[in-house]
Amino acid sequence: MASRPPPRFVVRPHDEASQRRRRLWLGAAWLASLLLTALMVGMLAWRTTPAAVDRREAKQLAAENESLKQQVANLRRAQQVTDIATRSLRGTLAEREEEINGLRADLGFYSRLVGGNAQREGLKVQEVQLRPVGGSHAWNLALSLTQNAKRGSDVSGTVTLSVEGVRADKVVALDWSALGDAAQKDGLPFRFRYFQQLHATFMLPADFKPTRLRIHVRSEDDDGVDRTVAWSDALSGNLTTIEGGH
Repeated sequence: MASRPPPRFVVRPHDEASQRRRRLWLGAAWLASLLLTALMVGMLAWRTTPAAVDRREAKQLAAENESLKQQVANLRRAQQVTDIATRSLRGTLAEREEEINGLRADLGFYSRLVGGNAQREGLKVQEVQLRPVGGSHAWNLALSLTQNAKRGSDVSGTVTLSVEGVRADKVVALDWSALGDAAQKDGLPFRFRYFQQLHATFMLPADFKPTRLRIHVRSEDDDGVDRTVAWSDALSGNLTTIEGGH
């Protein structure tokens, strides 16, 4: 038998429930789109309100403030490290300068002692050092005398001191009789061939401000030596700026 062609029309029963569900889904989707649109519009409007702008600016300023605080803290720490390093370097430089001054003094002392210039020189005040006595107005003095080793003979004599300074707004000088004790009223005795160090302790008035120390060396054989040393140099033991002398 010949097969029959398929029908051109199909008759199906009308489903009203399915159409209602479709319409409900379409309505719900449309309502959801409206709600989403309204929410987005509301958020945009909220972000553009003055209060929202102020909040954003306040938050941004707070973040910048915290960043600046951190930068300041870092700079302070860096400055502290730099200060510590600078103080350490200054201390090291001061120590090295003190060592160099000591070596220079030693070099001058031994150069004069051995007489490298082949001259027969006489007495010389090689070193002067002052140290305060704690809890008083007294001072300890250490004084080094030298002569050229080429002289080859002993030298003897006495040393006296005088201190110049300011007292009651006047420049005054205190001689040895006002500084030394009764047992050494004639001065500090010395006798040596190459060098000798002398020690003495003297007292200054409480209202006296010293500025210079005068040293008078009297020898039995020579005319003697007078030296003027700035008080600050005597405190540091630095005689590179000794004034006067013969």
